[in-house]
Amino acid sequence: MKILVTGRLPEEILALLHREHEIEANEKDRPMKREKILERIVDKDGLLCMLTDTVDRTFIEKAQRLKMIANLGVGFNNIDVDAATSRGIPVSNTPDVLTEATADLAFTLILSLARRVVEGDKRTREGRFQFWAPLVFLGREVTGKTLGIIGLGKIGKAVVKRAGGFDMRVLYHNRRPLEQAEEETLGVEYADLRRLLKQADFVSLHVPLTDRTRHLIDRESLGWMKPEAFLINTSRGPVVDEKALLDTLKQGKIAGAGLDVYEEEPSLTPGLVDLENVILLPHVGSATLETRTRMAWLAVDNLLAGLRGEKPPNCLNWEDIIEKGSHSCAPH
Repeated sequence: MKILVTGRLPEEILALLHREHEIEANEKDRPMKREKILERIVDKDGLLCMLTDTVDRTFIEKAQRLKMIANLGVGFNNIDVDAATSRGIPVSNTPDVLTEATADLAFTLILSLARRVVEGDKRTREGRFQFWAPLVFLGREVTGKTLGIIGLGKIGKAVVKRAGGFDMRVLYHNRRPLEQAEEETLGVEYADLRRLLKQADFVSLHVPLTDRTRHLIDRESLGWMKPEAFLINTSRGPVVDEKALLDTLKQGKIAGAGLDVYEEEPSLTPGLVDLENVILLPHVGSATLETRTRMAWLAVDNLLAGLRGEKPPNCLNWEDIIEKGSHSCAPH
């Protein structure tokens, strides 16, 4: 079968695909342009796509031979899963393998914001470190503070483990509270969104992007946060109303923010780059050599299984396809 791989992957991973199928792969680190993908997907049976690729209904209608979509990423809001299901095309993602790396980054942002690491580095490089003084360039302690986690899934729970090393009190907000026994094991306390935002010194977002979570952090909810609190987002950009965040930061209503994702990624709301109390990262939550390699292997495992007509290990819509009796690899 013919496969399109829209992102550059390690050679040993592509070699595995080459042994079984005919591969056309992006050889550059820049994302493929949509026009080029639409042109190349017409005769392809499999797609291994990146979270930067928009696989919408128009795309799926154009890809008449497509039998499997493997997304390299845990999020899949870039794919119209319903449209794929209607065609009997399995869609997979790469969950779990990026949990620890993303939790590491979230806590990196917490520590970096609290101790003004990026500001300090810049100041030193510019030659503005001239003396030590007891009240100069003060940050905030993390130890003993209150951490608010919105979305206590696997990544959120991994952040809780890291917070334990700093004796932090942890509040969490979920659609549904955990069982009391699990709360006690994790050492966390449920709070509604308003109470969490009012009490937390650090707020870390770990929710998927859905209609319910889009602009979950808006102008009103930002207004509930303490002036000395920090917001961290390593989930999805549109969870935060970026314009409202900019205004809140400029007015000094919260202490700062650490962002790895953006509402109109990769574009930033004008004015964000001018603020020293904001850390802006280029969507690197899963960007470790170990994690990205595991993600690629998992995406390939999903892709090959789907092309064989088997259930991919991380399929998002298998049951719906079986119920419709419309699997794309089934004989016609």
